[in-house]
Amino acid sequence: MRRIARLARIQHVMVKYALETLFLENTPASYLRHLFVLSPTRWLNSQTRALPRGQRIRLALEELGPVFVKLGQVLSTRRDLLPDDIGDELTVLQDKVKPFASELARTEIEQALNERISVLFKHFEDTPIASASVAQVHGAVLQDGSEVIVKVLRPGIKEIIDRDISLMYLLADLAARVLQDGKRLRPREVVSEYDRTIHDELDLVAEATNAVVLRNNFLDSETLYIPEIYWDYTRSSVMVQERISGIPIRDIKAMEAMGMDMKKLAEHGVEIFYTQVFEHNFFHADMHPGNIFVARENPSHPKYIAVDFGIVGSLTDEDQRYIGENLLAFFQRDYRRVAQLHIDSGWVPKHTRVSELEAGVRAVCEPIFEKPLSQISFGHVLLQLFHVARRFEMEVQPQLVLLQKTLLNIEGLGRQLYPDLDLWATGKPFLQRWVVKRNNPKTIIKRFIDQAPAILKVMPEMPMLLHEFVRLQNQSMTHGIGRSGQERFQSEGRWGTKVNQGLRFSITGGALLLSGALLASAHVMGGGSLPGWVWLPVIAGGICLFMGLIR
Repeated sequence: MRRIARLARIQHVMVKYALETLFLENTPASYLRHLFVLSPTRWLNSQTRALPRGQRIRLALEELGPVFVKLGQVLSTRRDLLPDDIGDELTVLQDKVKPFASELARTEIEQALNERISVLFKHFEDTPIASASVAQVHGAVLQDGSEVIVKVLRPGIKEIIDRDISLMYLLADLAARVLQDGKRLRPREVVSEYDRTIHDELDLVAEATNAVVLRNNFLDSETLYIPEIYWDYTRSSVMVQERISGIPIRDIKAMEAMGMDMKKLAEHGVEIFYTQVFEHNFFHADMHPGNIFVARENPSHPKYIAVDFGIVGSLTDEDQRYIGENLLAFFQRDYRRVAQLHIDSGWVPKHTRVSELEAGVRAVCEPIFEKPLSQISFGHVLLQLFHVARRFEMEVQPQLVLLQKTLLNIEGLGRQLYPDLDLWATGKPFLQRWVVKRNNPKTIIKRFIDQAPAILKVMPEMPMLLHEFVRLQNQSMTHGIGRSGQERFQSEGRWGTKVNQGLRFSITGGALLLSGALLASAHVMGGGSLPGWVWLPVIAGGICLFMGLIR
């Protein structure tokens, strides 16, 4: 019954703000608009339906509640997709959600910390600094004089989110059945990823932990500052954090008035993104303008200040490698490499022909690259590639949704700060250094050392596995057809000898590589540097493996 009531509420709000026409027009389901003609809501809200479309969408999202407000926040960063009138209205959702009563905030804080406000703080501001979809923020001063902010969850927010997420799962299942691309888009998995993300925001201890990790990663950084967390005052529903003083990132006039280097500020944002994704593999995934400030201290070398760490992301080693190499291949216009990486990663089916996918990617990217680099929108490239990928049955990758959103956030912010920002020129050198570092022999040995315990664990099983492999090879060769027994025996004998020789070379090479890695591991764990002779078994092992492959 709750789902039915919520669906009815969504239908009521859509008709109230004339969104049924906006969303259904020029779609295969456009005929559904006629179902709302007789709705009383349509005729009782004629003035509301006449408002500008951007304002109608914003008001509808606010009326539908926190989960939909969060959706509006995500959409507000996609300025490459939205008309200006809609984008400008949705930015209002980022930090101007109607606050809840300060009495409720005080009660929640006192219950969570088991102490009166007057004992916890020397001063507490009842008027909130900011109010968002999941929580709101109050200023305060600790008894030792430290200026802090107190973040407190909205009362009953978990129940509200659970209700709306449950409805999203229902709608996702319907979409998978009804939409032409429903199964390929995997809407239920996308909702599941969003479910996990928004529920992570409901645990402020987890958010505080994210803040500490990011702060440690950028502790001595000249481009990003992360505020300090006060753990003695932090619980799952309340978090106390250092209060920062900076210029809101959207206040461009204020930054220009103080002589801020806007080009360098925009480039620093791109560099921070690549550093978080490819060096730390831990990135702030909610970098909309409401969460970003700029320090006033050094306008010639501007420094970002980030807040709100409820949404962070990381990638598997393979996804990180494929993303990095894909971006670099785009920069180099190596479309065959892009196509091959999509197949190798499993983002498109294995049966996809590389040449066909390469041609599709080239047809999309070449016209875009004819523009000046400073005018190329990576968000636009992604959209065009999505249309190409539909022909090749590319499935949505939920684990990459946060990364794509973050990249688009950075692009949108950078272009607002400095319209001529060359995202490609800023990112390409970083990716080139990352690829060189990743393929550095010392890095490879370090990864091998990290995996040594797992390798040693399965080593006792290797002789039997190799024996079984050789037995199956020899067995398959005894069933050849089309030749006399003697010819077959002689030919297969020579082939069997080559297989066995190749296996011996491969086993020897693997053993030499493993011994080199273990020796290197012993030196590294003992605090010493790698001696030159450690490379001898590694080089010998590589030669043996090569001999095994060519045989």
